[in-house]
Amino acid sequence: METTKKTLKISFSTQKGGVGKSTMTTLLASVLHYRLGFNVLVMDCDFPQHSLTNMRERDKRTIMQNDYHKKAAMKQFQAINKKAYPIIKCKAETALEKASEYRSQSAVVPDVIFFDLPGTANTKGVLTTLKKMDFIFSPITADRLVVESTLGF
Repeated sequence: METTKKTLKISFSTQKGGVGKSTMTTLLASVLHYRLGFNVLVMDCDFPQHSLTNMRERDKRTIMQNDYHKKAAMKQFQAINKKAYPIIKCKAETALEKASEYRSQSAVVPDVIFFDLPGTANTKGVLTTLKKMDFIFSPITADRLVVESTLGF
């Protein structure tokens, strides 16, 4: 009997922008992938910013333009015997479908998929995507407006 591995779906989500959803996604994805050995996939659904995709592209350019950074990246990837985790740019309404496609076509099945969603529930597909998450974390700051907005969310 063949067993299939369950892939966890996680999102940091709240109605307030600027409270660290993308930052927390990046930090946790990186710790799980690079330090703890999990296979990670990140779905960058935060339209129109797509800050995670833009950050990855900026990092690639920086590495390729600097020999020191190029050597450091090679050393890191050789030490952990892994490439950087993939980041897929998409919209919230297609995120689950694109994640499923990736999972079925990839040689390395992700242990965890992070969904970086827009900071509003009014965006098409956000609530549908959130309903399918195994875990939703709602970061807040110690500000009355942020707390009230998050509680309403």
